[in-house]
Amino acid sequence: MVEDDRADALLVEELIADAAADIHYAWAESMADAERAVSAARPDCVLLDLNLPDSSGIDALQRIAHADPTIPIVVLTGLNDEHFGVSAVASGAQDYLVKGRVEPEMLRRAVLYAIERKRAELTAVELHASRLQARENARLERGLLPSPLLLDNPGVEIVARYRPGRQNALLGGDFFDFVQTPDRTVHVMIGDVAGHGADEAALGVALRIAWRALTFAGLRGAERMRQLERILHAERGKKGIFATVLSLAIPPQGTHITAVRAGHPGMLLHGDGTVDWVEPEGGPALGLPAGEWLPQQVELPAGKGLVLLTDGLFEGRSGQGNERLGEQGLLELARSVAHLPGPAFVDALIDAAEQRAQPYGGLSDDIAMVRVERQHE
Repeated sequence: MVEDDRADALLVEELIADAAADIHYAWAESMADAERAVSAARPDCVLLDLNLPDSSGIDALQRIAHADPTIPIVVLTGLNDEHFGVSAVASGAQDYLVKGRVEPEMLRRAVLYAIERKRAELTAVELHASRLQARENARLERGLLPSPLLLDNPGVEIVARYRPGRQNALLGGDFFDFVQTPDRTVHVMIGDVAGHGADEAALGVALRIAWRALTFAGLRGAERMRQLERILHAERGKKGIFATVLSLAIPPQGTHITAVRAGHPGMLLHGDGTVDWVEPEGGPALGLPAGEWLPQQVELPAGKGLVLLTDGLFEGRSGQGNERLGEQGLLELARSVAHLPGPAFVDALIDAAEQRAQPYGGLSDDIAMVRVERQHE
């Protein structure tokens, strides 16, 4: 209770005692004393007189709210100042009581109701914030996960999967894209912005759209990576943010494709009941010290598919301490489901990684996977 009049404070203390409620009472004579008490130990409710030596009116209410906005406040007013109580409720107090008209049961109910109303108010605010974040995440995910731009009979079969991290985890910056240029070359890309949250996801959207535009503009290999890095420098919110990218160019004929890798993990080569790890030589991630991104030739035999993935699939905990699944553990999991066809293989691998991490908190990072295989003529 914040009250400078000792007689009024004693009266409230007696009312609490008469109410026979499990209420622990503490008295502060001034706003300064109240602020110190609130900082030291959060009370469940504050009974606040609006006429204090060092604060009065709505200012007193705002000072308590500033000290801890989650504390419910019941205002105490004099017989001639009831209008102040109404104003206080309009300004954020849960209720008001008029001195001299308060009975024990009325006081008990006012305190308990104030606590419950404040709890409901905070829950509503959290729910609203959660819904806003969910809508924002949905918009960002639509940007991270595009609609393909392929010609009729593209000559490839593509399976793409994206799974957000565990419930309530922050949105990550995983992204992918696949387009086909007029020469019928299929271009596939996957990337990952370091970090989590809306800023990183927005940067991932910018990089994905830029990659698509640069690809249709005819840029390839190291030059496309250089331009993506320029865009990253311009769009990132703070220094130190980097992104990994792996880009493939699959011509309409032949068994060799071109890969350009900027700090991104390697790929799985899956088909005919086998799985191998393929990691073409690459350069540094975009945004890290300068390097070169030289195109590399990778074989894609008939009947097999290359699986591009982000590190969320194998960076989750899978044992005691900081033990992670890792690339070798992922390869072992992949070989255990290698007999499955393309789409089922991708889903089974994600499920297996999630099950492995489940006893240790689950996978906290987003997962993106793209499997690409030439179609039989």
